[in-house]
Amino acid sequence: MSYITVIGAGSWGTTLACLLADKSYDVTLWAYEKDIVDEINEQKTNKTYMPDAIIPDNLKASNNLGEALKKARFIINAVPAQFTRSVFKEVAPLLNGEAVIISVAKGIERGTLLTVSSILNEITGRPVAVLSGPSFAKEVTKKLPTAVTLAINNINLGLILQEIFNTNYFRVYTHNDVIGTEIGGALKNVMAIASGICESLGLGNNAKATLITRGLAEMTRLGVAMGASERTFSGLSGIGDLVLTCTSTLSRNYTVGMKIGQGMKLKDILSQTKSIAEGVPTAESAHELSKKYGIEMPIIEQVYKVLYEEKDPLEAVKELMERSLKSEFYK
Repeated sequence: MSYITVIGAGSWGTTLACLLADKSYDVTLWAYEKDIVDEINEQKTNKTYMPDAIIPDNLKASNNLGEALKKARFIINAVPAQFTRSVFKEVAPLLNGEAVIISVAKGIERGTLLTVSSILNEITGRPVAVLSGPSFAKEVTKKLPTAVTLAINNINLGLILQEIFNTNYFRVYTHNDVIGTEIGGALKNVMAIASGICESLGLGNNAKATLITRGLAEMTRLGVAMGASERTFSGLSGIGDLVLTCTSTLSRNYTVGMKIGQGMKLKDILSQTKSIAEGVPTAESAHELSKKYGIEMPIIEQVYKVLYEEKDPLEAVKELMERSLKSEFYK
């Protein structure tokens, strides 16, 4: 029996906890909010973050980290990227010597510019895997066919984790490029904001296809500069996740972009929902990373300016289209 603790009872954390409990693993779901914990334990629902989920009877919830982690062999981090450090500073002293961490958070920390696995490894010193790919929680909850990538440096641990997560509707592939998998998962959220803006401005399908393709080029350039493998971005955690989040209103980031395109202010958009659009803080971090590594990332730059400098989205599009001409493929 594998004891698994999921840290974070948002939509994705709740969905994965249910998936694993359905496979008869001993799963504890930790949430900060006591009312969420009580609802999960007593009513077997999480209406705030995952109203479509049917909570299995064998899934337990707790808001006590010590209790949630006392037997944990595998710990899933489903805490948003910007809060991972503060939560895992409390988690780290409670981990046993065999603990393995699997991160499903997508983002880059403000200030440090670290990916989530780097934060977790720095704080805990434990092996960290990354689970990423085109996977809306709402569709996984409905058991619709989904495929994801699990990246980890330890091959044997990767095979164990692959078996733990895999089901007949949730197919898991293994990979060894942790940083590339994370960069794809983080930056696709920024591109989804841009895609939502395109949708609201009525720029058409040509523009959206261009955005996805050139967005992938930017993600790849930065990833390779940070030590990732170029081929990772042609996979599920790269182009797969990018296409998904740039084409559906189920994406929080795409929806934020649509509202920006409609003329709403960012602070008003963010105040309307408890769910976090990770592309907003990641746009700032990605903009700083592009300068740090000397990588040209014009779409990231314009999204940053629209979000943080209140630049007119139409002016941002105009600047992108009027840039100096060049070859499509260059080093």
